[in-house]
Amino acid sequence: MSLLVVGLSHRTAPVSVLERAALAPEARGKLLQDAVGAEPTAEAAVLSTCNRIELYADVDKFHAGVAELSSLLAAHSGVDLEELTPYLYVHYEDRAVHHLFSVGCGLDSMVVGEGQILGQIKDALAVAQEQHTAGRLLNDLFQQALRVGKRAHSETGIDRAGQSLVTFGLEQLAAGRPVAEWVRGRRALVIGAGSMSSLAATVLARAGVTELVIANRTLERARRLADGLGGDGLTARAVPAAATLDELPHADVVVSCTGATGLVLTADDVAAALAARGGPDGAGDEPLALLDLAMPRDVDAAVHRLDGVRLVDIETLAEAAADAPMAADVDKVRGIVADEVAAFGAAQRAARITPTVVALRAMAADVVTAEMARLEGRLPGLDDRQRAEITQTVRRVVDKLLHAPTVRVKQLAGEPGGAGYADALRELFDLDPQTVAAVSNPEQERQ
Repeated sequence: MSLLVVGLSHRTAPVSVLERAALAPEARGKLLQDAVGAEPTAEAAVLSTCNRIELYADVDKFHAGVAELSSLLAAHSGVDLEELTPYLYVHYEDRAVHHLFSVGCGLDSMVVGEGQILGQIKDALAVAQEQHTAGRLLNDLFQQALRVGKRAHSETGIDRAGQSLVTFGLEQLAAGRPVAEWVRGRRALVIGAGSMSSLAATVLARAGVTELVIANRTLERARRLADGLGGDGLTARAVPAAATLDELPHADVVVSCTGATGLVLTADDVAAALAARGGPDGAGDEPLALLDLAMPRDVDAAVHRLDGVRLVDIETLAEAAADAPMAADVDKVRGIVADEVAAFGAAQRAARITPTVVALRAMAADVVTAEMARLEGRLPGLDDRQRAEITQTVRRVVDKLLHAPTVRVKQLAGEPGGAGYADALRELFDLDPQTVAAVSNPEQERQ
């Protein structure tokens, strides 16, 4: 079996395609089940964020795997395969590992170095585990990606190369002014109470807004978030999602990031809010600031054409991020990724031969048992002490004979091109492939 990833991201596809291909949370579980139900796939995990949709799988055939995963992405995203294909990328084996590790370090993010992707990778693994589609390979891969990402952030200054999309988006709205100075004393409305919305609410609270309203479909979740942020001169309260339009005219800064499949704010909604604000005599000369971090979008793109409002959305952020400078620490992170990919590949290659080595030692133990039984038939007068001493001696001889070759074969198997050593062992010692598989399966279940 081999690791394969098929996906599309802000680097390969326009925002309009990413928006249409975005997967609703409930669609991810069905995608995973369909993936592992396909013939070439044994394990599957999906990484779906506001600027990428990637399907990871353990497959036994490369071309069949690419075709199957591409078709599944098209079927579950609702974008025709013919239209989707030009934007898809494919990574295999070590390149797939390198890709996920780079993603985990923020090297492939719209804002280089942002740390939110680590939480999204963790969520992707959790969903695959809940759906029972992540086996040993994908569990190892995603857990290691999390460790590599944390290492990159702790050992380098990659954090200086970029920020979260929330901070980056607010910087675009502030148009050159420090975010804390720009938002201080303002009223903010956050639509949604998920991880990104929670981060936005926290950033705004720390930056100094005087009033923060959380609007969400689940009012209790919004209340928990608001209760954790109120105090120190900040009034924080929760309202149901149905009250969003009532709160909009009173807000100076609006951040929206929901899982809605349709628009949360239409151009007419925003126009009505602008009229209710009363222009210079009401809400002041500052335009209404809207940050849309959702994919698909929450705020109608037509809002860009309205006077008195400034909208920053994923498309705006993609254009701005393309001009962002790269930090020198990026090179250090790339070195970390390269080292970790090599180590992960060696560990995986060595692990693949372990069932064969275990099966070989089990066969040797069976030979010892059979020979001791034959010896007892020829020498029935052996007492228990003599029998135990002979058995232990024979086992020591077998263990010493097998020790050096089995240790060496694990080392060789861990090197590039070492996959054939397991086959060589099976052939040389005439090991039954079904016996090796029987050793492998329980081990995989424990993972």
